[in-house]
Amino acid sequence: MSGAVKTIFTMNIFADRQLVRRSGVLVYPEDVLENKVVALYFSAGWCPPCNQFTPLLAEFYNELKENDLPFEIVFVSSDKTASDMKTYMKRCHGDWLAVPFGSELIQELKKRYHVTAIPKLIVVTDDGDVVTAMARKEVTENGPKCFTPWAHAVAVARGEVGTTVTKASGRLTAGNE
Repeated sequence: MSGAVKTIFTMNIFADRQLVRRSGVLVYPEDVLENKVVALYFSAGWCPPCNQFTPLLAEFYNELKENDLPFEIVFVSSDKTASDMKTYMKRCHGDWLAVPFGSELIQELKKRYHVTAIPKLIVVTDDGDVVTAMARKEVTENGPKCFTPWAHAVAVARGEVGTTVTKASGRLTAGNE
């Protein structure tokens, strides 16, 4: 007897944690990140380059969502207060998720991904491996076209696509060599 088995992929780096929506509602990552390509956005409202890039990122995010593409952003704040974070999210952000202000996960993620300057946008696999640490540049230069290689790399990492995988230039790449 054979039957189709649906594999569900969730973000292991957020296991046993909660994220917050722009509205302030707490959500479980396994409910909102399932089977999605996820980008971590390290930013803050006090940062001028962040204030330049964030509206572009919101436009990028909204375009992917309008096309029903499985993409999500998780904001990792460097704001100085919870109020500053909330104001920045309401003023500039798309309707994406955030690590709650004051969570120890913020420092864990900054350390894990060697974030020493912001803004920084990093696309990751379900296990937290880096797909690209250059996502800010890719979004700025290529817009929504950059989603396709990200989705392919995540699919390879999930074992959904049979290809050769190599890590080069800080980017997980895949090809049918």
